[in-house]
Amino acid sequence: MQIEVPVTNGYLPDIYGKYAPEKYRIDDGPVRSFPIKIMAAPADTKTFAVVMIDHDAIPVSGFTWIHWVAANLPGDLITIPENASQSGEIPMTFGNNSSAGGLVHNQNPLTSQHYNGPMPPNKDHRYTVIVYALDSKLPLKDGFWLNDLHDTMKDHVLAEASQVVLGRA
Repeated sequence: MQIEVPVTNGYLPDIYGKYAPEKYRIDDGPVRSFPIKIMAAPADTKTFAVVMIDHDAIPVSGFTWIHWVAANLPGDLITIPENASQSGEIPMTFGNNSSAGGLVHNQNPLTSQHYNGPMPPNKDHRYTVIVYALDSKLPLKDGFWLNDLHDTMKDHVLAEASQVVLGRA
């Protein structure tokens, strides 16, 4: 399985991150998720899960920052469309991103349980996007955490693919 996230010279386009226009922001943060092409997923894929994390956030926050975690996307997708996290076009179960945690205490589910775009504060950051092909729907509810995803998808991962993209400071 492979995935393809759009990049320009290795960078995520500005509309998905720190320099997104106002119409693509909520509470001053970028919320328009990028499209993800999915190629050669196993034929018996029932659902997908998506994760976007930022290990370059460790010196800033003390931990890897979770920008997006979602599960139970339909297994017949060949593209997760642009803005799928906010549009409702594709059904999914929304996990908490790091803004929902104890450091930020974000209580707005539109921004704490959906895609939260890159806003690197100190330098360009590398973001890892991972798509998992799974053999079943996972027993998760909106507001789950990344560790819940890892626990529930154990023994259900048929394939995974990742891509690292840059977000500009």
